[in-house]
Amino acid sequence: MSSSVQHERLYRLLVSSMLPIVAVPLMLKAGELRPVHVFLAAFVPAALAAVYLRLRPHAVYMVDYACFCPSPGLRVPFAAFQEHASTCVDERSLRFMVRLLERSGLGEETCLPDAQHYIPPERDLGSSRDEAELVVFSAIDDLLAKTKVSGEDIDILVVNCSLFAPTPSFADMVVSRYKLREDVRSVHLAGMGCSAGLISVELARNLLQVAPGGSNALVVSTETITPNYYTGKERAMLLPNCLFRMGGAAVLLSTRGSRTWCGR
Repeated sequence: MSSSVQHERLYRLLVSSMLPIVAVPLMLKAGELRPVHVFLAAFVPAALAAVYLRLRPHAVYMVDYACFCPSPGLRVPFAAFQEHASTCVDERSLRFMVRLLERSGLGEETCLPDAQHYIPPERDLGSSRDEAELVVFSAIDDLLAKTKVSGEDIDILVVNCSLFAPTPSFADMVVSRYKLREDVRSVHLAGMGCSAGLISVELARNLLQVAPGGSNALVVSTETITPNYYTGKERAMLLPNCLFRMGGAAVLLSTRGSRTWCGR
């Protein structure tokens, strides 16, 4: 028999006998200790482990997400955009917007809210709310259908829209529409710019880590186009007219185990 085989057998024997070799001296030594010492030796590590598990931050999972998908009737080809814009801005501004649109990377399938399809575009409060409700509610409906979650399961709600912050807020609209619980923590973020989506996710994560385990957070991010259409001559202000389109997304975060949700 080769020496390598003998060494392997000796190693296996040593590993399999490690627990008795260590346990027997410890048991003999424990017999010499007072009962209170044995109790403390078992209780203190268990108590420290329990405190650590309770105070450590909860792991936050992204369960799923859904994006707003506009109907084909809201599509605005370049020709239609140019025709509508010609009634709102002067010729010089129109030429600038057309050049910018051609170089923007946007395609012919981008969409604008229904109020922007009128000549001239409508920018009133009612039309702005209609756009917000269409985008926000459509995204949430798709998300709840995918995750099989009801409004009663939502513990935290964070909604962000930088340029349109009406009263009641978007968060209030969602709470009322989906019959969320009275104790739901709801937040509406406004004026945060293009980073509002990341700020909303971070806020929801922080709230989940201090909430009871197994909590769910709904995060909705959108921006309204209707009230922000610019008709002046300042080129920097004309940029959003060409670059921004309808859009929104909803995401469900949770501190439930990944086995329950199969979180992403």
